[in-house]
Order: sequence, then structure tokens, then C-alpha cells
Amino acid sequence: MELLSVAMEIPEGSNIIIGQSHFIKTVEDLYEIIVGISPQVKFGFAFCEASGPCLIRVAGNNSNLEEVAIKNAQSLAAGHSFVILLKEAYPINFLNAIKQCPEVCNIYCATANPVQVIVAETEQGRGILGVIDGFSPKGVESADDVKVRKEFLRKIGYKM
Repeated sequence: MELLSVAMEIPEGSNIIIGQSHFIKTVEDLYEIIVGISPQVKFGFAFCEASGPCLIRVAGNNSNLEEVAIKNAQSLAAGHSFVILLKEAYPINFLNAIKQCPEVCNIYCATANPVQVIVAETEQGRGILGVIDGFSPKGVESADDVKVRKEFLRKIGYKM
């Protein structure tokens, strides 16, 4: 077995969601979930089929984000993994619905941070072990940091 670190490409101003599901129907279901929550969101989605023709299945409404999602899926090459890229939206608005999708088994991350995916490769194929999301902590927040955090949440509309 070989362990790999696979860096994900995240376009400027975008967020990435990486997960695992178990069925080709995931493509249509996640597309419907995303546009059902936010018809104006720009997104691209790629799903690595793990049986049959083993194709990367693609959906979305933004060709640039679809292309980057495909590139990320090709880099991962892990069976039944999926990559969603969102622009002009935050993952928090979609995560509960995505988690409720019957085909979705796991969400590894939802972030705008740099992401490295830890992948195991065997003679059969590849699987995701986990992710490195962003950077290690540099300290504990101060009272000023708490104020900045709360102001940010109000600025983006998550708190009154």
C-alpha cells in the first residue's frame, strides 16, 4: 500500500466539499439538492464511479467549476468519492441536505482553505483516509479575536 497526499485546486472565491457516496444516482440527487437550496449558486460536481465503466460523472451549472472538479476527481481517483466546488455560496447552507442524501456515506471536508487529501493506493484502487484542511492552530483566541469572529458572523448574515 502507498500513501499519497493529493492537493485540491480551489478557485479563488470558491469552497470545496469532498465526500464519499455509494451509487451513481448521487450525481442527480446532489445536483437537485444544490439547485433546490440555491438556484443562483454556481457549482461544479464530479463523482468517481467505482464499478462498471468507472467513469468520472459530472454535473453543475458552471463549466469552469466543473472542469476544476473533474481535475480534482482525476487527481484523487478514489472510488465513490465526490468533489463539489461552490461559488457565491457557503457550504454551511448545503451540508445538512447533502448529509441527508441517501447515497452519501461521508463528508470529509467543506472549506475554502487549502486542502490536501490523504489517499491510500493498493493494487485494487484508491481510497480517501482523511483530509488536511487549512493550517495548524497558532494560539488561542483573545477577547479581541472573539469580537472579530462575532462581527464577521454578523457581516455575512449568520447572526443578528
